[in-house]
Amino acid sequence: MPLSAHFPVWDKLTASQQDRISSSAFRKTFTKGTIVHNGSLDCAGLMLIRSGQLRAYILSPEGREISIYRLFDLDVCLFSASCIMNNIQFEVFIQAEKDTEVWIIPPWQYKKLMEESAPVANYTGDLMASRFSEVMWLIEQIMWKRFDQRLASFLLEECAIEGTTQLKLTHELIANHMGSAREVVTRMLRYFQSEGMVKLSRGGVEVLNRKRLEELREE
Repeated sequence: MPLSAHFPVWDKLTASQQDRISSSAFRKTFTKGTIVHNGSLDCAGLMLIRSGQLRAYILSPEGREISIYRLFDLDVCLFSASCIMNNIQFEVFIQAEKDTEVWIIPPWQYKKLMEESAPVANYTGDLMASRFSEVMWLIEQIMWKRFDQRLASFLLEECAIEGTTQLKLTHELIANHMGSAREVVTRMLRYFQSEGMVKLSRGGVEVLNRKRLEELREE
């Protein structure tokens, strides 16, 4: 698909703006596990995802990870251009969870576009608000939900993303997503297994009782 199909406000750009973006944007591929954006040390530009899957996460002072949102086909990665947004006051890291191909609009080019195009500026503001809403939702989950409810929700989300109940997830990886310790994850997964909700194997978790996980999530 061409760049125009991935940029949501393409039709609201002038012909000269479209030409400028087309000539400066480029495609790049990241292999699974690659750190795509390394916090404030990095400013790759606006990323438009052609295919694949990215994970945005933050780090605690102790170095513990917690995922804040995922990005999929046709999503836009705004924080990879965080250097052009003065109001961002926290470090966001982005990792490729699968082999991922993106269009990249250089940061200086996108900044110029925001300054001269009201539709682009409005779109950027809406996108930023949406991302921060996801962060606030995560904070609410951490504050008010029990860990077993959060883990049930995470496993169900993974089933929906992967389209299968057989998940290739290590306990360490789950802990990184949830901002928890591996030992806590292991203990809760073993409890889930004793209750017949999941089956554990080396490097994997099979969901056996989705209905029970759904009930637990909604308690």
